[in-house]
Amino acid sequence: MGKLDGKVTIVTGASRGIGQAIAELFAAEGARVVCAARTLNEGDHALLEGSLARTVARIRGAGGQATAVAADVSTEPACLALVEQARAAYGPIDVLVNNAALSYFIPVTEFPANRWMRAFAVDVHGPFMLSKEVLKDMIPRQAGAIVNVSSGAAIGPGRGPYADKTVRGGTMYGAVKAALERFTQGLAQEVAQYGGITVAAVSPSRVVPTPGTVFHKLVNGMDDPRGEPPSMMARAVLLLATEPAERVNGRVTYSQQILKEYGLTQQASGRGADTPGSGYSQI
Repeated sequence: MGKLDGKVTIVTGASRGIGQAIAELFAAEGARVVCAARTLNEGDHALLEGSLARTVARIRGAGGQATAVAADVSTEPACLALVEQARAAYGPIDVLVNNAALSYFIPVTEFPANRWMRAFAVDVHGPFMLSKEVLKDMIPRQAGAIVNVSSGAAIGPGRGPYADKTVRGGTMYGAVKAALERFTQGLAQEVAQYGGITVAAVSPSRVVPTPGTVFHKLVNGMDDPRGEPPSMMARAVLLLATEPAERVNGRVTYSQQILKEYGLTQQASGRGADTPGSGYSQI
């Protein structure tokens, strides 16, 4: 038996990278997975490889259940349509993984306002709108899980003076992920009255080599030894989606930290393991 047998799961950003790894692992654990992203077919994205069609084909080829839904989670109509298509395919939603993210690495002084607004729409407003909708299925049953994928960027540089004055352009991405972590704990407290619902967040302990992180030059290629494989994040998300709410509701954590805590890895390094995590991970 799998940990998610028969559970209906939505995974956003499932066309590549961490989202793809989560979707494939969840399907292997018996979930019926709705894979959502903007890139439906290979080549639809002008810059990055990967597609929903590829992810779904891999899942079905391994004997799992999955369906693709092309969705732009920056708008409420699209979020509502995604959840409705998921329900039509498989039934009420048991698990939501908010993994989709849009990032630009541009200094604030040069940041186009429309890109800033769009990033917040995808990275913060999308998880809010999707969570609000799937809770309509979870609250009556007093069961379900929402897992938000955060980032070490939420930690920030701390207060000055700053010896390192290099401008890397990551302020926006750090801001949206910090907002996502605060949203996670706020929503977790709101749903605690329903007993069996989990809302949690997890970040990679180390940067995960993906087509996106390679494109943004956050890693030196897919084989960068400094990174961690997408499978570690997928396993951490699975843990948060399947552990009892009383153990993980409101948890903000890091992949290697929580995997080691639960005995699922022997060694742990990076954020949350040998360096501090964000403030939200410590409360």
